[in-house]
Amino acid sequence: MTFPEHPFPSIATFFDAYAEQLARAAASVPRPALEAAQVLLREAHDRGATVYACGNGGSAAISNHLVCDHSRGLSCDTGLRPRVHSLSATVEVLTAIANDIAYAEVFVGQLRLLARPGDVLITISSSGDSENVVRAVQWARDNGLGTIAMTGFGGGRTAAMADVNIHVDGDNYGIVEDLHQSIMHALAQYLRQTHMPADLVAARKF
Repeated sequence: MTFPEHPFPSIATFFDAYAEQLARAAASVPRPALEAAQVLLREAHDRGATVYACGNGGSAAISNHLVCDHSRGLSCDTGLRPRVHSLSATVEVLTAIANDIAYAEVFVGQLRLLARPGDVLITISSSGDSENVVRAVQWARDNGLGTIAMTGFGGGRTAAMADVNIHVDGDNYGIVEDLHQSIMHALAQYLRQTHMPADLVAARKF
């Protein structure tokens, strides 16, 4: 069922329905995928590997926000020095690749310059099928990187290609992106508290 499937008479009724859809979508997120993702990220941080994130549009904003929570946030009280980089934030390099080669190459072109075996790539795409994201996952797999795909809608090609697919069952961009943002936060905060002294968890603001 799509949302919205009909016009709503007021913002209040629309928001109530939106909240219901958000809760339903949150319940759909596969918990084993969350576990697999946190293990992949924890091991990457513990060995000093770099985590890359990328996405387009609203997903680019989530990728950029991820850098804050998975670096500065995750470092607080943990002794970790996370290496986290958004391939969506590098406007100069991104536009140079798009202009000189193709927009489909903007993420994989940066991975060729920066990534090393053992690093991890997180792709964020509601459709899971954006060509530049698909090419990034394929290159990462071919070159020894771990891969995590956050997807929605039908999952697209990245759902099948990534080592871990965290899928949100929804076909509304706002709801899928809201859940991707929440998943990003949950992973960062969970990893932070696993590396903290137990007595500090309740004393800190997350």
